[in-house]
Amino acid sequence: MTESAPNQVTDFMLKRRSVLIKNMREPGPNADELATILTIATRVPDHRKLEPWRLMVLQGEARQQFGEALAAVKANKEDMEDIQISIEKDCFLRAPLVIAVVASPVEHRTPEVEQILSAGAVCQNINIAAASLGYASQWVTGWSCLDPEAQKAMGLADHEFIAGYLYIGSTDEQPADRQRPDLAAVVSHWEAP
Repeated sequence: MTESAPNQVTDFMLKRRSVLIKNMREPGPNADELATILTIATRVPDHRKLEPWRLMVLQGEARQQFGEALAAVKANKEDMEDIQISIEKDCFLRAPLVIAVVASPVEHRTPEVEQILSAGAVCQNINIAAASLGYASQWVTGWSCLDPEAQKAMGLADHEFIAGYLYIGSTDEQPADRQRPDLAAVVSHWEAP
């Protein structure tokens, strides 16, 4: 760029913030907006076009059913009080839309780590797409992401795991920016020895 001009994408990215799930409410994205989010989600680096990920959309009653299935798994693994079980069951009801990004690496000459990073890019693209449409979002993980019994309850294959749950909804909150990394501490310029 030869001339300094306002760039909407740059300005947007410099201001994008996650919103805590507890501050989300209805409405969530409509069908067209969801299609846009999912389309943007899958426009990620994907070495050799393996699509080593898939998306599970949780809306409506599916959120409750998903939570109940995972709560049952957790209750079978550890002693939980009724209130703890109730919290687990309602976990996915905290936002009108949850997208579970399933990392699904395959046996291939493309290294597994590249495939997993592609799934992470899907998660971040969902965050960016939701924010670009005016919605709040937050990428979270939790005990169920890597738990083999939870993975079975979710219908995942043995080699799959949850890269993230993306909660999406509306909010009145305008989150203040948090402290960002000091570039001098995290950036170096390599020089030949």
